[in-house]
Amino acid sequence: MSDKMKAVRLHAFGGPEMLVYEDAPRPGVKPGEVLVRVQAAGLNPPDWYLRDGYRALPPEWRPNASFPLILGTDVSGVIEAVALTSLSSASVTRSTQWFASPIT
Repeated sequence: MSDKMKAVRLHAFGGPEMLVYEDAPRPGVKPGEVLVRVQAAGLNPPDWYLRDGYRALPPEWRPNASFPLILGTDVSGVIEAVALTSLSSASVTRSTQWFASPIT
């Protein structure tokens, strides 16, 4: 398995032109997580608002963001690796190509 993945990442707030398809580090699997090869990802309104810098929110309500960001929390894919601490259902968190997620 490569230590790189392809991802659409955001390096600064703005419109769709700010999204860049590029190589990114593949996340490792920590205890209690699974690694998923993502086959499909979806973007939802919260992702659009984040890409835009949450400009519709008052400044004091805007969350801090650490760039680069990978948008998209709705994913479908294949579990590639499991870091065992307990076996139960896997909970998906985020990424575009690969992601590590806690087992809950």
